Amino acid sequence: MSDKKSSIELFETGENFYSQNFFGCHQTEQDKQKGCIFRVWAPNAQNVWLVGDFNGWDRSLLLKKVVQVGVWEIFTIKPNEGDFYKYLVKQADGREVYKIDPFAIAFEKRPNNAAVIQRLPEKQWHDEVWQSQNSQGTHFDQPLAIYEVHASSWQRETDGTPYTFGQLKEILIPYVKEMGFTHIEFMPLMEHPLGESWGYQLTGYFALCAHYGTISEFQEFVEACHLNNLGVLVDWVPGHFCVNDDSLAYFDGTPQFEYTDPTQAENIRWGALNFDLGKPQVQSFLISSALYWIELFHIDGIRVDAVSNMLYLDYDEGSTNLNADGNNRNWAGFYFLQKLNAVVKSIHPNVMMIAEESSAETKITGMLESGALGFDYKWNLGWMNDTLRFYEMDAAFRKSNFQLLTFSFMYMMNEQYILPFSHDEVVHGKRSLMHKMWGDRYKQFAQLRNLYVYLMTYPGKKLLFMGSEWGQFLEWRYDQRLEWTDLADEMNASMQQFTKQLNLFYKKEKALWELDHLPQSIEIIDADNSEETILSFIRQGKKDTGFLIIVLNFAPVERQNFAIGVPFSGTYEEVLNTELKEYGGTWTKGNQTSYTTKQSFKKFSYQIQTIVPSLGAIILKPQKIDRRS
Repeated sequence: MSDKKSSIELFETGENFYSQNFFGCHQTEQDKQKGCIFRVWAPNAQNVWLVGDFNGWDRSLLLKKVVQVGVWEIFTIKPNEGDFYKYLVKQADGREVYKIDPFAIAFEKRPNNAAVIQRLPEKQWHDEVWQSQNSQGTHFDQPLAIYEVHASSWQRETDGTPYTFGQLKEILIPYVKEMGFTHIEFMPLMEHPLGESWGYQLTGYFALCAHYGTISEFQEFVEACHLNNLGVLVDWVPGHFCVNDDSLAYFDGTPQFEYTDPTQAENIRWGALNFDLGKPQVQSFLISSALYWIELFHIDGIRVDAVSNMLYLDYDEGSTNLNADGNNRNWAGFYFLQKLNAVVKSIHPNVMMIAEESSAETKITGMLESGALGFDYKWNLGWMNDTLRFYEMDAAFRKSNFQLLTFSFMYMMNEQYILPFSHDEVVHGKRSLMHKMWGDRYKQFAQLRNLYVYLMTYPGKKLLFMGSEWGQFLEWRYDQRLEWTDLADEMNASMQQFTKQLNLFYKKEKALWELDHLPQSIEIIDADNSEETILSFIRQGKKDTGFLIIVLNFAPVERQNFAIGVPFSGTYEEVLNTELKEYGGTWTKGNQTSYTTKQSFKKFSYQIQTIVPSLGAIILKPQKIDRRS
């Protein structure tokens, strides 16, 4: 079987996971002549022309339909490196439309949208130590503190031009490392025509957005991250795509990448089109895209956006065609996601696969054999929504709404979770995290510190959106850089210092991540104290004495001589207090060492007493204990 036939047949059956090596533009040699071969999939097109800088954008280069399944190709010596090109497609109904190359690896800067002829760089990687470390262990029992970044608004030039990855390498990496995060997660970096979509309306599934620089620049950025012990995650959107007429939408004039059923194809909520995830060629296209980003850029994980939209037929607005039995499951999406995870994990078992998914009807994480989708992590959006609702609430009403915090303990082990305070929570009038907090500015910062302690001590991995680390007051704006001038304010600077120290504390304390997704990792001390509005629990490491006691006070009242149940007799040392002056509070020193008394507290035989600051949080650690107790 010829390589061409094999590539096409695998693409047609949904098994060509490197289809970009066949389709698109490739510089090659035929009959001792150097040139480029172009291939595109357009099964119902009447004709396809190659147009570009090299032929005056005329119809002189007509592609040949090489097989009946709809693969068109042409070899030509005319193009040069850096030339712009498109396809002129005569669609099934005779309409002629200029289309992008779906497999292009580079585009000109928007608002222009031609593909660019370019070779892939031959990168010599130097991140072997990082790769070796990640192949030896598992991320499940390691600290994971993710800093979520929108690459074009973290920092900008004074004229508004986004920084390239060449520039970001010099300032973003040292900053994230200094702040104590373990990973950077980027909102989509693939080519997209409108910045207002934040990158979630894609056109180029194999192309780094031209505004972010070159392929080599991003490769160098990832390598520098790895050399600084930072991982890199990237958001990816396999569920829907940009509706623009010059992109994938009805490419050959018929439903090609999208569902045939217009009700299922149209995504009303996002003004997009949904991929037909049951079509084998689309599966080849999308899985190839995922592997391309993993392998070309050495990224450590992919966050799959909008999984619920792929799983449920009635997720979108408007009319819905359910299954014959009335079920709303989109089986095409379900089986595609299982296939995606199976393929990625078979080739790259240590790459993290993360789902942004908002329902509880489908098992997202876990083994495929159990009926799950096979993701490593799921964003815990239920926890995030209830938590923020509680913290936004006037303190007077919190004791009667305490279940907003405690309900999540009922399902916290149902999946392997990431706890996300993401970009979605600080836009469209939702206010920044700092601005969500109840009370005056001092109370807002006190509660923000309290909130971050809750985030870092609750079971699950962690994610915080850029700017939240210092309590930016303004909502995030995609077209402007962060409010770095905030840091001239003492309270913002103290908040940033607190976030840094909390991240470092999290990474140091094994009890916060060693048994993250096991029930024994947490033991509730008291989740019923709604009257005083205080929550207390234990986070447990592998050693029976390797635990931390977390106490969170959600009321604006300092609690003197507050009793806390503990598992062993002995002494307990306060290791973190959110109300210290260095963090923006008023306390010049923390609580003294606590000594147990032989007094029962719920199921515990011993208790200690200490002071819990108003709207504050404290963490205690056993200093000297009697294991026999």
